[in-house]
Amino acid sequence: ILAMSAGDYMNPEQRDFFRRLIRHERREVLDHIEQMKMQLREQPETGDEADIAIREEQLRLIFRQIDRESRLLPKYDAALSRLERGEYGFCRETGEPIGLQRLFLRPTAELSIEAKTKEEKVEVQYRKK
Repeated sequence: ILAMSAGDYMNPEQRDFFRRLIRHERREVLDHIEQMKMQLREQPETGDEADIAIREEQLRLIFRQIDRESRLLPKYDAALSRLERGEYGFCRETGEPIGLQRLFLRPTAELSIEAKTKEEKVEVQYRKK
């Protein structure tokens, strides 16, 4: 995939590769969420107050992780939708190619590195105000 020329960017082979990658990662997230839900169902033997406090902290962390990973699912769905529309791999701000290496690391990326950096700088300025 990386050895292909720039003119081959987002050809059918590359689109198919990223479709499979996104579906695989989405399935892994769903499986992990299911595993965490099973941990929530486990009923530990009652113990002293320290054991109960530890279990409550574990539950809080599990809920947080489920919430964080659940927020990824719409991003995977949006990436698959962009693939179907032929928009995948192109920056939503500039229309320029995002780049294969960035997409390997973050298959749900919607912005080029330059556009993402600009967006983050604007966010920092708004937080300061």
